[in-house]
Amino acid sequence: MSVPFVPPAPFVSIAVPDPFTVMNAVGLLAFAVAGSLKASDAGLDAFGVAVLGVLTALGGGTVRDVLVNRPPASLTTTWDMSVALVGVALAVILSRRASKHARVLDSRVFLVSDATGLAAFAATGALVGTRAGLAPYGVVVLAAVTAVGGGSLADVLLGRVPVVLREDFYATPALVGGGVFLLARFAGAPSGIPSGACAGAVFAVRMLALRYAWRLPEV
Repeated sequence: MSVPFVPPAPFVSIAVPDPFTVMNAVGLLAFAVAGSLKASDAGLDAFGVAVLGVLTALGGGTVRDVLVNRPPASLTTTWDMSVALVGVALAVILSRRASKHARVLDSRVFLVSDATGLAAFAATGALVGTRAGLAPYGVVVLAAVTAVGGGSLADVLLGRVPVVLREDFYATPALVGGGVFLLARFAGAPSGIPSGACAGAVFAVRMLALRYAWRLPEV
């Protein structure tokens, strides 16, 4: 009697990372770098640099979680704080390159890291809003709030008007990204595609706005 062939089980199973986990880690690292460089530009000492870097990294996600009535991830796990501290350390290394400019905030290192954090956190806001069952409008708003929250808190501590109120195309890219996220979901895109499309749209719009000095039309 012939024995049916049974294919062997694979030796390695590849786990697909959760889109939120990926975007959250990228956002934490990027915003920790941006916040630390912002503190360095303001002349803060090492402790101040660390505090502002961590606040920038964790602020937006904390506001996001509070708005959807869930415990902030920054308080329930050591992962977020650990990634933020790695970002602070990385900023110390990158600050030498940024110091070639008259102002650290004009350096490519700062601008790219800030745009990356904006993009990644807009995606996490959209993901959390969707999972919390928010209406489409709420998803877009949560994407924007998550993206600009940490940087705005850091600006307040530095005694500055938050950049979201000074630059037209700072919150605008996050709103665009939230819309792109919803369109991708409504189109039936596979898991991970909507968040990636959201982050890509935010980053592209932000960098183009910086490159061409885009401004919203005056009313």
